[in-house]
Amino acid sequence: MATTSSLRTLRDHIRWAVSRFHQHELFFGHGTDNAWDEARQLVLGALQLPWNMADAYLDCALEDDEREHLQYLLRRRIEERVPTAYLLGEAWFCELPFVVDERVLIPRSPMGELIQQGFEPWLAEPPQRVLDLCCGSGCIGIAAAYAFPDAEVVLGDLSFEALEVANLNIERHGLEQRVYTVQGDGFAGLPGQRFDLILCNPPYVDAEDIADMPAEYRHEPMLGLACGEDGLDLVRQLLAEAADHLNERGLLYVEVGNSQVHVEALYPEVDFAWQSFSQGGHGVFMLSAEQCRQHQALFRSRVQKD
Repeated sequence: MATTSSLRTLRDHIRWAVSRFHQHELFFGHGTDNAWDEARQLVLGALQLPWNMADAYLDCALEDDEREHLQYLLRRRIEERVPTAYLLGEAWFCELPFVVDERVLIPRSPMGELIQQGFEPWLAEPPQRVLDLCCGSGCIGIAAAYAFPDAEVVLGDLSFEALEVANLNIERHGLEQRVYTVQGDGFAGLPGQRFDLILCNPPYVDAEDIADMPAEYRHEPMLGLACGEDGLDLVRQLLAEAADHLNERGLLYVEVGNSQVHVEALYPEVDFAWQSFSQGGHGVFMLSAEQCRQHQALFRSRVQKD
């Protein structure tokens, strides 16, 4: 891909990027949904400038080293389909910045909207203990720590590499006193521990969606995406064990995305409270601790796929 030395200003680079993004049919699904926002995020972010800076500054000319760096990132975005968040080493979730790289998924869960709403009307009182299971970068749990400033928050994940990133984010946000990480497969690293609120964004992409994924998603760790033919291998196990890790009035939130259809088909007896979102997103259910206890035998019976 040829770049041109005629690009001098921020505006030049954004305009050029938009044209090339369309020309090469890039996919936008990691924080933006169109070429203009993606180009602006990449160009401004690469130069440590705020994405919402006044348009008047877009006509500022760049230094030679800035142009060289920016054009290198644009080439990687176009030719290699590397997501912008990985190129910048940063993503935003719940209006908070997080360190990200290819050890973790890029934050995009609709749970952010639930966190900002304080999980109303389901949560009766602020939780004292919160678990972010399959935490990846830790963005969900750390955002919950901001929402509930008196809560202790545990970030759990199977991947040691993901937990390295989560620990960077705990340190970045200065939350070492009440947010910590635990390694383990599902609840395995949390024997005997109970929580008032369990938030889980597990791998849930089914085999069909994995096969159809845009190239951008293939830069993300497959461990955080794929989980069996119907995407529910881990969800089955989580549901079977959730009652043992929820306090009496605790709540469980699980994101399953497009695999919602598989959840409903597998558990027709269960009255999942599927959440609605005004900012986009779908496939998040809530179960109370009482429901988890009520259906535990059913959940355990279906850990092995029917």
